[in-house]
Amino acid sequence: MDSSQGTSACAEEQQRIEILNSHNEKLVGLLHETGSTEVVVLCHGFRSNKNDTVMKSVAAAIEKEGISAFRFDFSGNGESEGSFYFGNYNHEADDLRSVIQHFSNFNRVVPLILGHSKGGDVVLLYASKYHDISNVINLSGRYDLKKGIGERLGVHFLERLKQQGFFDVKDGTSVYRVTEESILERLNTDMHEACLKIDKDCRVLTVHGSEDEIIPVEDAREFAKIIPNHKLEIVEGADHCYTKHQSQLVTTVMEFIKTVTVKNN
Repeated sequence: MDSSQGTSACAEEQQRIEILNSHNEKLVGLLHETGSTEVVVLCHGFRSNKNDTVMKSVAAAIEKEGISAFRFDFSGNGESEGSFYFGNYNHEADDLRSVIQHFSNFNRVVPLILGHSKGGDVVLLYASKYHDISNVINLSGRYDLKKGIGERLGVHFLERLKQQGFFDVKDGTSVYRVTEESILERLNTDMHEACLKIDKDCRVLTVHGSEDEIIPVEDAREFAKIIPNHKLEIVEGADHCYTKHQSQLVTTVMEFIKTVTVKNN
């Protein structure tokens, strides 16, 4: 990754960019522009957006290194157009495809994609489907997508969906709809099978907190067992959002990104 054209950290304002996805929906993102040819793309998690603390912290660190970074809202999230769906993993992988193609059309290169939580699954799915990315960082992604649903929706969610077809879930001050189709999309997304399709030349870093209260650290170890070109980093004491471990997270991520820099120069 060549950052030789990069300017000093935060030398330019973040640029608001709109990109059309394959469904003609506007995806809104912020480009931390340094002038580098390369752009690292960052993907947020479930019910989150580009302004999540993890996204902002990592983007700022990448920018400081002289490399451009782009954080954006998936369709139905944040400022982007479209409807929010509970599952939607493959749709979001296609959103990511539209983002990468956008930068390619402007002669920019995306050498690395990074995702947190659900975004971690999305970047792995992307690598398994499109085979045009050399480096992936999975922050706290879930290995078994059949797990974690009951904790959020209640243990009888399938029975409710079969009876009603959908139900609404209150999340803080907002409400979102869960449909049978969206649940089946998640249940039928097999991360094990997907990871087996990732190219052996694609380097994958998985980072996970040892005290993750949402996705257990064992999920990270399962990824380590099946992805061939894989490195696992456990951040001791960290929760799902690295609340008290932001600096350790950023250091771990940047150490990996710098190896990419050395390798490609």
